[in-house]
Amino acid sequence: MSTHVITSLRLDGLDQLSAHARRCVFWEMDPAALHDARGFCDQEFEKEAWLSMVMLEWGSCGQVAIKDGKPLGSALYAPPRTIPRAQMFPTSPVSSDAVLLTSLRLEPSGVEESLGPALISAVVTDLVRRGVRALEAFGIRAHEQESASDIASATAALECSPEECMISADFLEDYGFEVIAPHHRYPRLRLELDRDHEWKVDVEEALDRLLQAAALEMIQVGELTRV
Repeated sequence: MSTHVITSLRLDGLDQLSAHARRCVFWEMDPAALHDARGFCDQEFEKEAWLSMVMLEWGSCGQVAIKDGKPLGSALYAPPRTIPRAQMFPTSPVSSDAVLLTSLRLEPSGVEESLGPALISAVVTDLVRRGVRALEAFGIRAHEQESASDIASATAALECSPEECMISADFLEDYGFEVIAPHHRYPRLRLELDRDHEWKVDVEEALDRLLQAAALEMIQVGELTRV
């Protein structure tokens, strides 16, 4: 049975994003410009142009989960200066030493495999190895009458909105983000990145390799025993 793979987004791999993620420009376009261009804007073209600009200037800005060639989910992040909407929240601006996590979306199969934390871990691993000091995000808290899920579903309605395109503040707090700019609706949260994160990742990867090697050895021993 095949397993999922999480890898950095590349310029030639934009088809690894879900349909909504490829056309969502909630973060990438100025809201006023997006409103004025409604009905005339090719959002998928604008998103691809933004991703290309960021990747050519800064490097990969996404982590994608793939299984059997199909997208399971994605997490996108970038320097806040490249993200127009990052300046427009009541809890703006993002700290000067931080990268902004903008979106985390999962396909239904990605939800079943609980890939949200794994995608965040992949983002953290990438940023620690690039020397970034912190990861920040604008979370969203549901109104009392809402029952928002922690992670947006990639197959939900394609209309962009805060509820559809932002990450639950509760999910971010569960992962270890701390609120540094409180707000009843749009708090800004921060996760400090240091060498401990990379050490933990390296140890976990080493343990995974040891466990895989041990499992393989047990299989081989079992086969020899039967012989």
